[in-house]
Amino acid sequence: MKTIVVRRSADDHLFVLTPGDRVVSWPKLRALLGVQRLSMPDAAGARAATGYERGTITPFGASTAWPVIADERLRGREISLGAGERGLAIAADADAVIAALDATVADVTDPQPTR
Repeated sequence: MKTIVVRRSADDHLFVLTPGDRVVSWPKLRALLGVQRLSMPDAAGARAATGYERGTITPFGASTAWPVIADERLRGREISLGAGERGLAIAADADAVIAALDATVADVTDPQPTR
């Protein structure tokens, strides 16, 4: 599973939880949020928003409890979730993670593009 930090505006972010083999569908996410514009912060912006470096980001223990959106394909699965440090992860029941984070569950991903 991947945790993606998305920026709605300068001081407004959210987390998107996606299966590892899928990518964020920007049109689906914009439609869900009712916005026309979203972006991903650069590495410094992601760290400022979460307290974590890219590659270690997790919604648990982030410096700000941003809203969480979980792709619907995570339900009913066991997932591996980053634990805030490189090389550390936890295995968890996705439904329990979704509940603990009070995440919105929606179809917000597309298949990984083939090369």
